[in-house]
Amino acid sequence: MKTSTFLYPWDVAGDPAAADRTAALGVRQVTLAAAYHSTRALTPRHPGHRIVTAEHSAVLYPVDERNWRGRELRPRPAGAWAAGPDDWGAAAQALTAAGLDVHTWVVLAHNSALGKAYPRINVVNAYGDRYPWAPCAAQPEVRDYLVALAAEAAVRPGASGTELESLGWYGLAHLHAHDKIGGIPLGEAAQYLMSLCFCPHCRDGYAGLGADPDALAAAVREALAPAWANGTAEAGWPAVRRLLGPEFAALTLKWRMETAGSLQEQAIAAVRAAAPAGFQVLLHADPAPYHCGANAGVDPARILRHADGLVLPCTGGPAAREAMLAPLAPHRAEHTVLAANFTVVGGMGGSPGTLAEDAAHAASLGATELRLYHAGLASDADLAAVRQALGAL
Repeated sequence: MKTSTFLYPWDVAGDPAAADRTAALGVRQVTLAAAYHSTRALTPRHPGHRIVTAEHSAVLYPVDERNWRGRELRPRPAGAWAAGPDDWGAAAQALTAAGLDVHTWVVLAHNSALGKAYPRINVVNAYGDRYPWAPCAAQPEVRDYLVALAAEAAVRPGASGTELESLGWYGLAHLHAHDKIGGIPLGEAAQYLMSLCFCPHCRDGYAGLGADPDALAAAVREALAPAWANGTAEAGWPAVRRLLGPEFAALTLKWRMETAGSLQEQAIAAVRAAAPAGFQVLLHADPAPYHCGANAGVDPARILRHADGLVLPCTGGPAAREAMLAPLAPHRAEHTVLAANFTVVGGMGGSPGTLAEDAAHAASLGATELRLYHAGLASDADLAAVRQALGAL
């Protein structure tokens, strides 16, 4: 199985040993961040620093001004945390010299800086609260921005493919700065309800499908009311249908699936138009269409007519892997990529010691490739376990 690990450019730029150390893991590819959200990241082996604080969402390469002329929404360059004007290019060059294939890693609809600067683009929940970390995927200016960013950030010199993350709906579940929303646990069904958008564009969308947006918002608030007393662990689409009612539930899902699906198709088409022949386009995804977040919910039959494949979160045991991979079996073609993504950082809930066993199980369910999150964040012991597992595979 072809294996790739994720890296940030700052893991490689300024560290002469980083590329060879990554190649020694036994991976064939690196998925290297070209556009990324704000983060505070550990760099445990870098000779020049231990912590990188990326204060806002940024592109990690020089912006092509021709792509953004006349646009109000536009990407921001990296700040003081960047080592140079093109950290992505410098890192990619070093990784390629070490014999590794390099693909871009592009985070799209997850941008707190943009939401803070332009509140009108935010997801608005049924209570009227804005989510500045979540640009609404239904708004035309957001969609134009995301499609343009996908095309520019994906097709960097030296890249032979891309992985598009957060290409769809973003919602409540987000580790915002100093997050304080865990006091009342909200299960999957409540998370869906809290992630429904009621911005003007989405309200018009609901009305176009025959729903009164005010009545729908009131129904969402009524469905959530019991959760604020004791929390809820209800999960699965049947729970959403029970809480919201089958008609409202179906209508919201129809709106969200069509909105996300058309955005995904447009972004993939824009990447292909900008890329050379043979450029691989994968999407970080979840086969449950009502899910939102970094792994965007997709309609497997629809998305696999456009993307070369999907990267699927498979950390969490056999049941989690089955939930990700089994629904895709009827829709995959001969060359469809299904990449099982495993966290291999022990301190972040990963299990690098069971990687060989977990990968074998994923392969039995149809996985064709592996993704390892994240070689730059992992300890030396984690990386040793990864080397051993990949050697066994």
